Amino acid sequence: MKKLREKIGRYILRIEDHWNAISVGKQRLMTKVFFGVYVLITVIVIVNICVTTGQRSNTMSINHIDGISKKPTEKGSKHNEIVNSSTKK
Repeated sequence: MKKLREKIGRYILRIEDHWNAISVGKQRLMTKVFFGVYVLITVIVIVNICVTTGQRSNTMSINHIDGISKKPTEKGSKHNEIVNSSTKK
């Protein structure tokens, strides 16, 4: 865990040095571009949600839960013994 933390720390320092080596004008431009892409993706997702929920054919069916499993449990299995012992108390 310590080695992983050191690797991540060195990677962050290397990336930060690379970022500081870029001119301030390019840093501002890249920040604006990244923010613009983020805003564009956010708007696309919001529009997609509005379009899909606004359709009249969009319905949700609610049904009762039938049970955990339809498959019969094996007698003598370890899991079955644990379940039975905890429910008998």
